[in-house]
Amino acid sequence: MKAKLNKSNIIFLMIILLLIIPHTRQPIQIWLHKGLSYINQSTLIDDSERVKIVNTDWQLRSDNGAILNFESTQGEVVLINFWATWCPPCIAEMPSLQELYNDYGDKVKFLFITDDGFKIINNFKSKRNYTFDVYNSVTEIPKELMTRSIPRTFIINKYNEIVVDETGAVDWNSDNVRSQLDQLLSE
Repeated sequence: MKAKLNKSNIIFLMIILLLIIPHTRQPIQIWLHKGLSYINQSTLIDDSERVKIVNTDWQLRSDNGAILNFESTQGEVVLINFWATWCPPCIAEMPSLQELYNDYGDKVKFLFITDDGFKIINNFKSKRNYTFDVYNSVTEIPKELMTRSIPRTFIINKYNEIVVDETGAVDWNSDNVRSQLDQLLSE
């Protein structure tokens, strides 16, 4: 019994050490959040509880230098993802967002929004072969989309209503999300 207890203590201490060391902590956190993303599912907000985005005069600058006014997305289905390159749950969900973007990028407007500088963003995208545009906010974010936690993802319908509001890593390339997008696109 005592030998087993010692082995358990050693394994526990090794896990603690791996989580303390910065070079091993982030990959472990990403792996854990990736697993959690399969549990955390996207759900549609009931019609009666949907919030409409009132102020659509929101300016964004993309990593390729283009300016986008959020107002130009009216009448479109929009997926907005607030994230950062240093955020483990953001990194964990990003491959699923890229896969979704690959299939829906011509039907849904994707807005990946971060405060990170474009040099950091472009290095991050290049290392991972991500092809979506990333934006920095130039003007104040509409109050309905303000967030203090990342990742935070909103899906906006064609009527400027928030129909999905998820915090934390989600598997965005799931059949559930694809079905939700297909439903919103057909409205």
